[in-house]
Formats: sequence, structure tokens, C-alpha cells
Amino acid sequence: MESLASTSPLSLPDLWDRVFGSQPDPDLWVVIATLAVALAVVVPPGVWRISRNAITIAHEGGHGLVALLTGRTLTGIRLHSDTSGLTVSRGKPRGLGMILTAAAGYPAPPLLGLGGAALLAAGHITLLLWLATALLLVMLVMIRNAYGALTVVLAGGAFLLVSWLAGPQVQAAFAYAVVWFLLVGGVRPAFELQAKRSRGGAGDSDADQLSRLTHVPAGLWLFLFHAVSLCSLTGGGRWLLRL
Repeated sequence: MESLASTSPLSLPDLWDRVFGSQPDPDLWVVIATLAVALAVVVPPGVWRISRNAITIAHEGGHGLVALLTGRTLTGIRLHSDTSGLTVSRGKPRGLGMILTAAAGYPAPPLLGLGGAALLAAGHITLLLWLATALLLVMLVMIRNAYGALTVVLAGGAFLLVSWLAGPQVQAAFAYAVVWFLLVGGVRPAFELQAKRSRGGAGDSDADQLSRLTHVPAGLWLFLFHAVSLCSLTGGGRWLLRL
């Protein structure tokens, strides 16, 4: 009887407890090791050119989510192999909805990391993995090119496999690595944009579009992007390190 019960599907109450229950915190060395992993895929330029695709998913997802929340019609999202992306929505070309949609991209990865850090600090490791899988599945519906679909499917598949098949320790290490990556990787794009603008490039960046929409200098919007990412890294890092 015990062997049959152990291989039977999870009941609804068991599934609820598995997803919404809390899991034990990993050892501090695991938290620090996953931070080192995140730094290893963000700092080296060659690795960053690949890992930045994940930040682009969060960036464009932020544009898309806020477009929907502000009543705009989201028509599609494209992700490109050079780690750029494009989110297209229909609605008023000006106004608060358009401003919030344009402003959502750069803050999205660090704010997602901050939210993830809050969940991990509360012990909700499995819930974090399931929420990430659900968000990627919703985003997949709006992807309009093959490369974008491939990257989102691969990301979602990784979350799904870990959440269903991996043990608690592997789940914890994976979740902490992802959150550290969003926090640390969310800082770099704003500095890259600043460097491009200093060389006279990126004339159609989010900051420049916001400047045209609000008549506020693009530099102030860039400062806002820096503030959000650095504050998220500081606050999220303190939660993850249990300071």
C-alpha cells in the first residue's frame, strides 16, 4: 500500500501545499555561491552577450504587462538574437498609459528580482518557480518571431523541469541563482544605455522616447533607471543574504 501511495499523483491539497507552502532556506554558502554564479554570467562580456537574452525577456515582458494594465492593446513582442527586443501596442500615442509602458522596460528585471527576493525571504521557493513558469507561458502567446519563441520556451522549460523534477536543494539553488541574476543583471543595461548615449547612439532608446513624451530630459529618466536597479539590488540582496 505504501509503495502505491508513493507513486500516486498528488492530490489537490498536496499540490496546494507544495506550491503555496514554505520551504526551508538554503545554507548561506549556497546563497553566496549562487551570487557568484550570477556575477559570472553578467560581468564577462562574452558570456553577457548570451545571458542578456534573459534580461531582454524580462524587459520586453515589462513593457507588455504595463501596456495591458494601462488599457493598451498589446499586439506582439519580438526578441532578437542580438539581445534587442520590440514590444508593440496600440492606443493613444501620448498620455499616462504610453508613458508608463515606455518606462516599464528597464525597471522590470530588477523589480522582478526584488519581488523574487521577497518570495525567497518568505520561503516560497516553489511558488516563485511556478509563477515564473506561468509568466513565461503568458508571454509566449504574444511572441511574434521564431527566435523569441525559442528563447521563451527554453526558459520556461527550465523552470518547469526544475519545479517538477528537482529536489528541494536544487530548486533552492536554481531559484536563488535566477533572482540574483535578475538583480545583478538588471543593473548593467542602464549603464550600457548611458555609454551608448554618451557616444551619440541609442537615439530612439526608452529614455529618449520618454523625453519626447514628457519633455523631461532623457538623462533624468536614465537616472531613474539607475535608481530603481541599484535600490532593487541593495534591498533584494539584503533579503537574500538575510541581513
